[in-house]
Amino acid sequence: MCAQYIRGASARASFRVMNDLCTWLTDHGSSCLELFGAITGALNVWLVTRERVSAWPLGIVNAVVYTIVFARAGLYSDTGLQVAYALLSVYGWWHWTQHGTQAPLAIGRVTTATSQRLLLIGIAIWVLLASITSRIPGSALPWLDAALVAGSVVAQWMMTRKLLEHWIVWIVLDVVYVGVFISRGLRLTALLYALFLLLAVLGLVQWTRSSRTQPLA
Repeated sequence: MCAQYIRGASARASFRVMNDLCTWLTDHGSSCLELFGAITGALNVWLVTRERVSAWPLGIVNAVVYTIVFARAGLYSDTGLQVAYALLSVYGWWHWTQHGTQAPLAIGRVTTATSQRLLLIGIAIWVLLASITSRIPGSALPWLDAALVAGSVVAQWMMTRKLLEHWIVWIVLDVVYVGVFISRGLRLTALLYALFLLLAVLGLVQWTRSSRTQPLA
């Protein structure tokens, strides 16, 4: 009985702490949902720097959370981006595991032809998204938001193929994203993307070292 009472009191105390935290975050323009998204997002990118397949299922969870967060903030291109992230995460999960084989996927490099195709695809996504979201009432920074989304789709696809240069794309995008999220009042997300920036630099260094000890894809 005593043990049950202690467990119950502990659960109630934990609930009060969580409730107080959520209330404080809401009062300061954030939310527990955004905090959860920030935590899962940071862990997801860290796992990618370590080349861990477990990054992909966590990335799916993070995409679902940020679909809600960005929709509430009026960043509609980024809301759609989370759907693309979820789908690409499923593909990346499958591709990194080599369709069920035991051989690890080697780090690859972007060819000139591939980079040109990706640039054209990115521009097409940017113009299409911006043309659509700029007409939606309440849309925030539609052309800049669409450009960041286009770059993110390209970078995410590169990551599913385990191409080294995707880290360079993320570094550029994260710098701009930090400013955008600050302007939209998403302070936790801005801090998250500042952390993403550091992790992207770490990932570039880590993957460069790894690529020297394994055959290129």
